[in-house]
Amino acid sequence: MIILPNQSPPVTFSLLVKQETLAMSNTYPRSFSHIGISVPNLEQAVQFYTEVMGWYLIMQPIDITEDTSAIGEMCTDVFGEGWGSFKIAHLSTGDRIGVELFQFPNQTNPENNFEYWKTGIFHFCVQDPNVEELAERIVAAGGKKRMAKPRYYYPGKKPYRMIYMEDPFGNILEIYSHSYELIYSEGAY
Repeated sequence: MIILPNQSPPVTFSLLVKQETLAMSNTYPRSFSHIGISVPNLEQAVQFYTEVMGWYLIMQPIDITEDTSAIGEMCTDVFGEGWGSFKIAHLSTGDRIGVELFQFPNQTNPENNFEYWKTGIFHFCVQDPNVEELAERIVAAGGKKRMAKPRYYYPGKKPYRMIYMEDPFGNILEIYSHSYELIYSEGAY
């Protein structure tokens, strides 16, 4: 047993190892709370996500300004000094996942911003049993298909299908017909 000096009460090395082991055993699946999405026009994005995706608007669009308020200081911590201002709205999906829509001034909106090779999130996925209908609603609202038609994971065996889409603002989204667990529990590839 090793006793660490200058500790009150005395701490043994074996106790530290046990505490570290306990801390590491507190691993469990965390819930997904929300995602933030940058858009070039907040009002149009709110309309798209509420009318096409059916998400709930839980907080109307507001302006956030760089100042000494709690939210102002938090944003300065995240974005660094000089961020200025942005607009934000809060939505919620059917399974209570939050969606923050951001519109920053002077943001760039390249025609093709699908940079999947860069580190970071490059798409999100929603679930709808009628993949084809939702895909057509997205196209009708100004989005586009990234695939010609939905792909079946187990052709002829199970009805699990998916399609990649793009919202009207250039964000990539995927539609699954069934839950993530059902699709991937048998391999899917």
